[in-house]
Amino acid sequence: MKKTTMWLCGCMMAVCMPVSAQQNYKSEVWVADQGDGTYKNPILYADYSDPDACRVGEDFYMTSSSFGCVPGLQILHSKDLVNWSIMGAAIPYAIPPVNSEAPQHGNRVWAPSIRHHNGEFYIFWGDPDQGAFMVKAKNAEGPWSEPVLVKPGKGIIDTTPLWDDDGKVYMVHAYAGSRAGLKSVIAICELNSDATKAITPSRIVFDGHEEQETCEGPKFYKRNGYYYIFHPAGGVPTGFQVVQRSKNVYGPYESRIVLAQGKSPVNGPHQGAWVDTPTGEDWFLHFQDVGAYGRLVHLQPMKWVNDWPVMGVDEDGDGCGDPVLTYKKPNVGKTYPICTPQESDEFDGFKLGLQWQWHANYNEKWMYCAGDKGFLRLYSYPVVKGYRNLWDVPNLLLQKTTAPSQTVSTKITFKPTAKYEGERTGLVVMGLDYAGLVVENTKDGLVLSQVECKKADKGSEETVHEQVNLKNNTFYLKAKIYDTGKRINNGYEQIVMCEFSYSTNGKKYKALGKPFQLKEGKWIGAKYGVFCTRPAIVTNDGGWSDVDWFHVEK
Repeated sequence: MKKTTMWLCGCMMAVCMPVSAQQNYKSEVWVADQGDGTYKNPILYADYSDPDACRVGEDFYMTSSSFGCVPGLQILHSKDLVNWSIMGAAIPYAIPPVNSEAPQHGNRVWAPSIRHHNGEFYIFWGDPDQGAFMVKAKNAEGPWSEPVLVKPGKGIIDTTPLWDDDGKVYMVHAYAGSRAGLKSVIAICELNSDATKAITPSRIVFDGHEEQETCEGPKFYKRNGYYYIFHPAGGVPTGFQVVQRSKNVYGPYESRIVLAQGKSPVNGPHQGAWVDTPTGEDWFLHFQDVGAYGRLVHLQPMKWVNDWPVMGVDEDGDGCGDPVLTYKKPNVGKTYPICTPQESDEFDGFKLGLQWQWHANYNEKWMYCAGDKGFLRLYSYPVVKGYRNLWDVPNLLLQKTTAPSQTVSTKITFKPTAKYEGERTGLVVMGLDYAGLVVENTKDGLVLSQVECKKADKGSEETVHEQVNLKNNTFYLKAKIYDTGKRINNGYEQIVMCEFSYSTNGKKYKALGKPFQLKEGKWIGAKYGVFCTRPAIVTNDGGWSDVDWFHVEK
């Protein structure tokens, strides 16, 4: 059912969303704020991978790895570190190189850092194939500058700047072994005063090969005369959080493990951001990799003991804490309403909702946001030559999964071009493996298929499990996603299943096909959403799909 609301206009790829969707959206499937002064982890049950955050006054801002998805560098906002909403994106349309429309699975935007300096926001990130990039803006809502390549170099990743007391600017970074031929080291270089160009070679200041293998994701801070490098080590699903400190920017650095799984069920608690509150409390945001759902965001209490940070709860007093599952909310001096990142969409706006991302650089010919008519029109866009499966398709419109269990549904009216066959639309749950409900224009009319594609990233073909003919071009598609409670890979990965159903009237749904086990994507969690394509043939026009709404419910 459509909702009537006032409008709030922002900027970038997703504006003119309803006020309720922008500021006061409350998920039906996952809310971290318990309403009694406590919160539960994860605070975001969604793949905001490699999170980083900063505070400006009473406001907290977070960003995360977006890899090849666009809008890239989604920016979340919070007043209390527990309740978050999506406010924009620092890369609204295209990730360099901007002329590339092909999906860049697992490439491009790795482990960003967000900082505020001298009245401006900065976001740095590493592109493993190009080097360290930076964008900046006067306001977190944007507009953001065009990306600047600060330090070219294959394999430079996980970058964070530091403005020192003497006016010098430094950048810490790691190396991706897959490109650089070297990993498990942390390096620092100096930047010019504008933070737009490296002016010295990078100097390796820490080698973790022997005791802290796979050290990466460094964050750079200064406190009480110490330079601090916060970084993870030990691998993504199994690692821990390390802190280095030194009185000299180039070291030598002394090292300590300050957060590990311990007796908790939270595997691999590491890589994130230290923030403080206006009242003087300290907190640490980090991720937990759970497989198909990606890297979930947790919030840990933090305190300083002898100029070392201690995260989580340190019951034995050894300086290394265990993650908390529930805890008292941060004291920010005020109480704020419960809100969560946007999920459901009525498509009543004139630009995309902030929760949506394309699978590749944006093409303006993919959609028409008909907010006055109450739908999103997706034009059938030709697939690439040599198309194998949806892994190759850039115009998949997807969003993150947001809870252990959720049901997503959509209403679509499909209007393919009558003169040729092969146009397709539908609902997809996307990862290295994917499955979905696909409606295709055939010689026999519209055919609905439940499809599955295992090892899609390897070029496999889709398998059709069940088909039905549709008499009408308006239909309802649904996917029920649920955590089975089972774990694999030494308990570090959840087994998540999906069951599909459809309806012709929006009331009575009928199951179709077989259950599907969700699989993560390339460095990202599984996503769900909609698409519309046509064959890779030369034609001056095609059909379209009108998506009336997309709901995320229990």
